[in-house]
Amino acid sequence: MFALVDGNNFYASVERVWQPELRGKPVIVLSNNDGCAIARSQEAKALGIKMGQPLHQIPPEVRRQLHVRSANFALYGDMSARVVAVLRDLFPAVEVYSIDESFCDLAGVGDRLALAAHARSRILQWVGVPCCVGIGVTKTLAKAANKLAKSTVDGVVEIVDPLEQLREFPVDDVWGVGPRFAARLGAEGILTAADLIRADAETLRARYGVVLARTQLELRGTPCMELEEAEADRQQIVVSRSFGSEVTAREDLAQSVATFAARACEKLRARSLQAGGLWVWLNTNPFREGAAQYHPSRSIAFPVSTTDTRQLLGVARAMVDSMWRPGYRYKKAGVGLLDLSRGSVAQGDLFAGADVRVTPLMEVLDQANRRFGRGAVGFASATSRRGPAPAWGMKQSSLSQAFTTRWDQLLRVK
Repeated sequence: MFALVDGNNFYASVERVWQPELRGKPVIVLSNNDGCAIARSQEAKALGIKMGQPLHQIPPEVRRQLHVRSANFALYGDMSARVVAVLRDLFPAVEVYSIDESFCDLAGVGDRLALAAHARSRILQWVGVPCCVGIGVTKTLAKAANKLAKSTVDGVVEIVDPLEQLREFPVDDVWGVGPRFAARLGAEGILTAADLIRADAETLRARYGVVLARTQLELRGTPCMELEEAEADRQQIVVSRSFGSEVTAREDLAQSVATFAARACEKLRARSLQAGGLWVWLNTNPFREGAAQYHPSRSIAFPVSTTDTRQLLGVARAMVDSMWRPGYRYKKAGVGLLDLSRGSVAQGDLFAGADVRVTPLMEVLDQANRRFGRGAVGFASATSRRGPAPAWGMKQSSLSQAFTTRWDQLLRVK
């Protein structure tokens, strides 16, 4: 038995926790570079704001009613961790599915609805974020139940009779269906989740494959997915960003790549992994009409897997120099760490011994940044949170404070 706990309009709700004046007002949170709406309060939805709608396409008369915020992912991540901490205290096992969703194990729980209501109440009281809880014998049913819960006063729904409770549930809202399958299913008269449950299993598998067949089994109450408390090891780690303004200077471009590489290394070590290769790419703006286009990329395999940020920064800089071409206006860059393996598995090199100083040096670096904030200690080639804003930095004209992650931006009570 699973419970899915989902923060309502999570990014917008987090903004309201620290800015009470936004409560009851239409709020939207924008994507990187203040491009599109990625979170909307109920009031903003009522004004007709669509998910992913570009800010510049919102009519001026509607735009004047909105309270707009730039994405503050550090704040959202910290608040998400607080929600998860509450859940781990209440449930025997928790799988963090995304920044705003977690699956919880309800095995052995007597009064499931009471525990779900208690979890919802505690999260609201301790963290300040409203949430809904969906309960089902499978993850897919728990997802559907959560969707139903959002339209209820109590915010908690358990699906015990899928055919009855999902008879009007749109098939395109079923987890794992998606718009492409939904269009094909609709053409065959399968319009709701109940229709999908009743569909012939063999025909469905033959026409749509094993993924949709498993979704049908889950809707029928047969679990095909277990709770995953530990995240599976990644095959690669990618950090990339579109720039707030186009970059024409080599040093600015190199600084962006160095910053992305340093962040990727932090993620690498946090997962006790090591990288066997590096991939760097650059892009000009494909949407600028008439502009010269250039989209180079380079990759390299290391003789020995590494976690050393210094080594990766040196290689990344050499790759940027090899790809650099003057006269182009660069809009995006990215770094990928490839061929990842556990740090306990090391393939040596016949001609080069391991540098025993790397591990303790990187541990000290990570400990300092955990204690004093990301970027407190870093490398000269990358940006620092205490330094000036880089030329390639993201547009964040409506960024709220880092209320929980920076000492200089904590709330002050007068």
